[in-house]
Parts: sequence; C-alpha cells; structure tokens
Amino acid sequence: MELLERPLVDLCAEARALREQGHGRLVTYSPKVFIPLTKLCRDVCHYCTFAQPPRRGERAYLTIEEVLDVAVAGAAVGCREALFTLGDKPERRYRVAREELAALGCASTLEYVARAAEAVLDETGLLPHLNPGVLEHEDLRELRRVSASMGLMLETTSERLSARGGPHFGSPDKLPARRLETLERAGRERVPFTTGILIGIGETRRERIEALLAIRELGERHGHVQEVIVQNFRAKDGTRMAAWPEPLLEELLWTIAVARILLGADAHLQAPPNLSYEDFPRLLDAGIDDWGGVSPVTIDHVNPEAPWPALDRLRAATESRGLELAPRLPVYPEWISGQWLDPKVLPAVLRASDSLGLAREDDWSPGADVPIPFVPRDALPIATRAELGEDELVRLFRARGNERDRVLAAADRLRRDVCGDEVTYVVTRNIQYTNVCYFRCGFCAFSKGKLAANLRGAPYLVPHREIVRRCEEAWGRGGTEVCLQGGIHPAFTGDYYLSVVRAIKDAVPDLHVHAFSALEVWQGAATLGVPLQTYLTELHDAGLGSLPGTAAEILDDEVRRVICPDKVTTAQWLEVHDVAHRVGLQSNMTIMFGHVEGPRNLARHLLHAREQQARSGGFTEFVPLPFVHMEAPMWLRGQARSGPTFGETLLVHAVARLALHPWITNIQASWVKLGVEGVGAALRAGVNDLGGTLMNESISRSAGAEHGQELPPEAMEELIRSHGRSPRQRTTLYGDAPAERRHASFGAAALAEPWNPPVKDARLTAPPRLVRPGFAAAGYSQLP
Repeated sequence: MELLERPLVDLCAEARALREQGHGRLVTYSPKVFIPLTKLCRDVCHYCTFAQPPRRGERAYLTIEEVLDVAVAGAAVGCREALFTLGDKPERRYRVAREELAALGCASTLEYVARAAEAVLDETGLLPHLNPGVLEHEDLRELRRVSASMGLMLETTSERLSARGGPHFGSPDKLPARRLETLERAGRERVPFTTGILIGIGETRRERIEALLAIRELGERHGHVQEVIVQNFRAKDGTRMAAWPEPLLEELLWTIAVARILLGADAHLQAPPNLSYEDFPRLLDAGIDDWGGVSPVTIDHVNPEAPWPALDRLRAATESRGLELAPRLPVYPEWISGQWLDPKVLPAVLRASDSLGLAREDDWSPGADVPIPFVPRDALPIATRAELGEDELVRLFRARGNERDRVLAAADRLRRDVCGDEVTYVVTRNIQYTNVCYFRCGFCAFSKGKLAANLRGAPYLVPHREIVRRCEEAWGRGGTEVCLQGGIHPAFTGDYYLSVVRAIKDAVPDLHVHAFSALEVWQGAATLGVPLQTYLTELHDAGLGSLPGTAAEILDDEVRRVICPDKVTTAQWLEVHDVAHRVGLQSNMTIMFGHVEGPRNLARHLLHAREQQARSGGFTEFVPLPFVHMEAPMWLRGQARSGPTFGETLLVHAVARLALHPWITNIQASWVKLGVEGVGAALRAGVNDLGGTLMNESISRSAGAEHGQELPPEAMEELIRSHGRSPRQRTTLYGDAPAERRHASFGAAALAEPWNPPVKDARLTAPPRLVRPGFAAAGYSQLP
C-alpha cells in the first residue's frame, strides 16, 4: 500500500489539511464522569487491569445509589456524559455475579446497565454512553432506549491475536468476527456508535489499515460510526504483557494520520491524551479533532496510572496549534435527531446542546435572573467586509473561544465607528391586548385558548377604553410610544386593528403607535379581503406610526415548518414589511434564536434582512431575541434547546452588527431577556440600543423571564453610564425625545393596576372558517 511507504511528515500534513477541511479549527472533548459499573469480565485480555476477579467482601456491581452519587457530582461541575464501562457478561463466568444480579431482580448485566443508565438520565440529566461489550440486536434496542450513544472498540481484525500466545487468547468476546457483528448490528439498530483500534499489541501496520478499512466500510453502509479512536497500548504491572514494548509516539502519530486519510475529512478521530503523557499536544499534529472524555471528577479506571490532563492544559495545547477547544456531548452533532435517538433520550440531548449540537458551555438561559457566565475578553479584531456571504456568516456563528472574542471585538469596534459611545432607548408602554390566539406557535407560552397547545391562565381581552386609559397613563409618564401586540382571537378582522389605532389617536394624538406584527397585518388584510397595500395604507391613514418586527422568528422556512407551521412564511413576512415600507411605514426586524435553528439558518435570516433593507431602507433597528424556554410548549415537549448559551447570545448581536453594516446601523439588546448584567456584556459586542422601558411586559414573563416588567429612565441611564456610555432618550424613529417628554419621564408616578377582563365578556363570535397563511394554507399540517 502506498501509505506504508510515505514519510510521516507528509502523512501528518495531509491529515491536518483534511481535519481543517472537515472540522475547521474546532477540537472537541467530552466532559464526563466514568462509572465502572462492574469490573468483573468473562474475558482475560493479557494487557488489562480493569477486569478483576471477585474479591471477598466486595460487591460485584455498583449500587444505583453509588452510580447516582458519581453522576450528581459530575453534573455539579458541568459534566454532560456518564460513561458506563464494564466487563463483558461476567455472569457467564462468575457465580457471585449471577447471585448479585438475582438479588437485584435482574436476569443479566445488560439489564442492570439499562436500569442504572435510566436512573442517571432521569435524575441527573447526564447523557449515558454505554460500553457493555458484544451485543445482540435485542440488547442494542433495549440499551438505545436509555443512552445517547454506545461504543465497542474493534481493536483489531487480526485473528492471529486471538490464537494461543496472543493478547486476546481466552477472550471469546475479542474475536474480530464477533466485534464486527456488533458494529453491524448497531448500524442496523440506528445507534450512534464509537469504535476504534488498539495499536502496539502485536499487530502490523497493514493489519491496522485493514481494521480501519473495515470500520470505514461499516460506517459508509449504515452511517452510524460517529467516532473512531486510535489508542496506544500501555504496559501495566501485574499483567502478562507487563514487559511488552510500548509503541513509539511516532508509531501512534503514523497510525492517526493514516486513519484520518482513510476515514476522510468529516470523520471524528480521537486519541486519548492521557496515554501520551507530556507529548499529548503532538497528537493534534497527526489530525485528530477530538480528545475524548475528560473528567474533573473520576479517574480513568481503564488506565488509572494515566491521569487526564487538566482542562487548562488541554486548552493551552489546543490553542498552541491555532485551534479552538469546545465541549461536546457523548453523541456528536450529526446524530442529534429522532432518526438516531430514542424519543426518551432526544429531549435530554437537545436541552444539553448548543446551536452547533455541542455541549452547552454554560447554564445561563435568557430571562433567568442568574449571573452572566463571562464577559468578552479584549482581542485583536477580525477584518470586516462590506458584505459577508452565507458561508462566511456560518463561520462567524460557529466561532468559539478566541475566535469568538475576535468577532465580538470587531463588532464593538464597528459600533464605535458608526454610533460612537451613545446608547439609545425609548420610553414606551407595551400593551398585549389579548392572550387568545388561534395560531399554535411551538415557542409561545403567552397565548391561551382552545386551540393553544398549552392552556394556562385565564383568557382575556383588553377593551378599547382600557387600552386608551393605559396610553393616557403612559403619556403622563413621559412616554412617546405605545407598542401593541397580542394573540389573534378567532373573531378578529382587519377592522379590529383599525379601531384600536383610531381609539388611541383620538385620545392621545401625539403618541406614536408602534403596532401589529406581520402576522396580524396579514390576517387583518385577509379577513377583509383586501390587498396588503390597501390595508396598510388604511392603517397608516388611521394613525399607525410603525410596525414591530415580531413574528419573524427565523426567516428560513426550514425552521418555520418546525416551530410555527401555521404562521406567515418567510416570503409573506418580507412582503408585509416591504409593502409597509412602500406606503411610508417604517419597522424593525427581530430574530428569535436558541430553539432548533443552526448557524446556516441564522445566516439566511441576516441575508434576508440586508437584502430587504437594501431595497426599501425601512428597518430602523435589528433586535435579537434569545428564546426564553422555561414555559415554551415545544421545550416542555422536549423538542427544543434550552435557549442559546450566553456566548451564542453575544455572538448573534455581534454578527448582526458586522453582517448588516452599513444597511442597518442600530443593534438592540433586550434587557428583559438578558438582564442588566447581560446587557452590559452586549454593549461590548456591537449593541448601541436598549429598546424600551416597557412599563408592562408580559410575553417574556409568560415564558419564564425573571427580569421585571419595567426599567424606568433613571435605571436605564444609570445602567448605560455604568458601562462608560452616554444615554440618549429617543423616539421610535430615532429622533431626540422632546425635552418636555424627557422631563415627564423621570420621577413618574406608579402605574395603576391594569384591567384584563375575561374574553367571554366581549361576546365575540368566530367565523365558521379561519384564515391561515403559510404552510397551513397549503395543507402542510393537520390544523383545526
């Protein structure tokens, strides 16, 4: 074979290029706990110290309580994986194992593994990765129900290593044919699977290549091989191979590089860092993209003499090669789907994952009143371009570590160049006029009614006189804007929205009415049977001042089909705002992220924003809204992530600043979602606007946000100044707030208790057929 003849330096160079092609600069590791459920094994591998015979007075298996103690300790320090390692079917060799299993009410070790893994999954949230040995189809099916992934090292395809005198003699479960059968079965059962080879136990280089090719063939056939490990033999005292020569580091590097070349750019390739001692950074030079499991809690029970490197050393080694370290889950991103994971396991995986399908790097969530996990570090900024394309934006959204700091710094520099140190805000009152809605968005914890997926609280409808009273109260407190949004009651028509605007403008003519999402506008026009331009012109003539950019969520129908299939499509949302801009109404644009979308979906949203703004110039600002998950129906059903991480949240604000320049110059942060600490960090990531004081805010609160319902001007300006910026009270369209308005906004009186009467009091009657836009109108989903 040509690979056998090539110099090591050439192999490593090709392997590194392939790694960069497939994985960029990212190198992963799995923060884990190691759970040695039993050290009894029916096999007698001559290099192993993990497997031990029964000892008098010692239990054969850890108890469930002992397993949970380890898992809880790991969860407390940020571990995501519970690695279950055990001997292969010890009950077939040892009576003590059979007796203890019987006392536990289990017929086999595998049944007890399933029970222990289920307890860890249910009670700690850690994701089990199981290494229980050779498995039959029914074993895989049962264990798949309680695990995120499984593994079995192939080690070798050389039959001669199982012959008398070989390292696997006397170990029936180490026969290559039996191990290959398990890998084949795992593929057929759709199990994300880890395997690999062990080098230095007497095999030849050609035999290593044969084993790697066998793994590649099985992976190509079934798509289940998520990770391949190249592990080097280490001689251990007390074994028959204690005096066996260990492979040289160059031999390990040769094998890793060949594995990368044979398996390809996209393969996940791992080598254990602890088995190379001080030389472990050199493993990166041969093309690995993963360090494997590293535990801050437990030792490597298979190699107890070889401690894992501390995380700061692992990070320093990774960064020394110009790479970035990131934590992952035991299941790799490509396998996070209902196709590969059991319905019981997928929700736990989603809740532990970030937008890349890696492990969440923090426990922060939008709306939660908890300390922010970090503040962006100063770093050399990246070069910015006039227009970033989709692939470039995807790269920015995937940034982690130092690369992410550079993105944040670039956005901050651009913000300073464009906006200076001024930070704006508007004194506004939010009015959610009803919480009844016949649309069923999976992320919405606000709407109530018979058609809502999650009925909570009393359905209400605010009458016009109460809307007017709140507007008059807001004007008396220095407000310049009222922001109106709500659910869409089945009986609403376009006349309802017109009547609300007219009532407000009749009572408070100088108050800017910022109202109605693209969905409300579309529904209003559709119920009246008039074109969008006709209806938006009527709204404008009635006194509507501008449109909020809500109902955008993610402007990519790939995502919208999942989270809001009966809502307006991407094209419909853009059409509403395009027409609004043409009739003289400005608007803003939002993005809601942290649920099911990925970097490419985010990139497409920003490109839509930029293209629309280039056409019409009608967007006043861009508003990232991190998904508040706590009460969202799709999160409660286990169908979404737990909102974005804090780093991802800052990154969306920063990339928006870079991507939308020079078309949209105002980037807003939501203090309701981020909290005052989070806002401070966002101000260093490209943000120049903090939105409204709100007075009443209930949509985020319904979803679980804890940051209050009002941030009055005194607090707003104190927050801005505390970060070295200059506050400016603005109007909706970014003019200066009049002096008399600004004066009235400080020291404002307390708000009166709002009145939300039951919706039944309005005696509204729904039509026999409800209008629906988007995919629902095309029969996409089964909706009432």
